[in-house]
Formats: sequence, C-alpha cells, structure tokens
Amino acid sequence: MKIGFAVTGSFCTLQNIIKALKDIVDAGHDVTPIFSFNVSSLDTRFYKAKDFEKDVIALTGKEPIKTIVGAEPMGTSKAVDLLLVAPCTGNTLSKIACGITDTPVTMAVKATLRNNTPVVISVSSNDSLGANARNIGSLLNTRNVYFVPFGQDDHLKKPNSLIADTSLILPACEKALEGKQLQPLFFHS
Repeated sequence: MKIGFAVTGSFCTLQNIIKALKDIVDAGHDVTPIFSFNVSSLDTRFYKAKDFEKDVIALTGKEPIKTIVGAEPMGTSKAVDLLLVAPCTGNTLSKIACGITDTPVTMAVKATLRNNTPVVISVSSNDSLGANARNIGSLLNTRNVYFVPFGQDDHLKKPNSLIADTSLILPACEKALEGKQLQPLFFHS
C-alpha cells in the first residue's frame, strides 16, 4: 500500500508517531512523508525539527514534502492509496472540515479527497470536545474520511482534550481501504 503520512504540530505525540510510522514501514508499506510548516521548522522540548526529519527519512527513505506545491500532486494519478494525518492538530482538523488549503498537509488532504481516496485522521487536540467538536462531527459525516479511534487523555485536567490511540493507526488504515471505520471509535482511557 502507498501511504501519504502527513504530520502536524502536536509535538508531544511525535515519539508515538515515529513508533506508528515504524510499524507501517515494517509491514511493507511505501510511505511518503508530508510535513506541516510548523513540523518542518519548529524546535520544541519534544523534538528538534531537523532530528524529527532525520528520523522520518531514516524510516521511509524519502525526503518529506514541505510545500503546498509539493503536496498538490498527492491527488494525481493515485500517488497514494491512502493519506494518514498523524497527529492531526485541532487547527488542521478545523481547516480540513472547512476546506481551507493553506499548508502542505491541508493541500495533501484536499488533493487526496478529490480522487475519492481515503483520508485517515489521528486526532490530537486539547480542544476536540470544545471548539473543535463540531469539526469532528462534520468530518465523521464526510465521505472517505476515517478516524483512528480516540478518547480523552486526561478527563480531569483537560476535559476537552482527545487523543487517538496511535497503536491502532495501521488497523484504522486497513479498514479505511475497505471503506469502513475501525470500531469502536471511542475508547476509555
């Protein structure tokens, strides 16, 4: 399977995303990485931009796509069988739901969906059950959009926060290729 692997700036989850990427590559899938502008350029306490890029290249053997122009061909000639957005921040989630195309990741999503190719979202956002709840609802009802099962990561300190179970990324992708949502969609942490 050819997978576009789009990464956005939920920096605290990038270690888990590297593990999920390794699982996908180890399963024999061809992965094309796509980075948001922030993932491409920001150094955080969780990861330095160049170190993350180096780790992704080591796993995939490919330089990440880092421009809108570079991401646009993702939808042509079935460049991918599926696009995974992992992690998907609330900012990116809202842009996808509203059809905004202003980053490499949102362009890759638009380009992929226009060819009726599945997009799988691995949400990671502190406002998923707040301002972004309507966007999740909208995308749950959007053709060819699927979610990695998710739940609240800390219901006491962050009651509006949701995070996907990254260990379920590969099974969610496999189900999406069948046109099905991996169930159960919600888990209790």
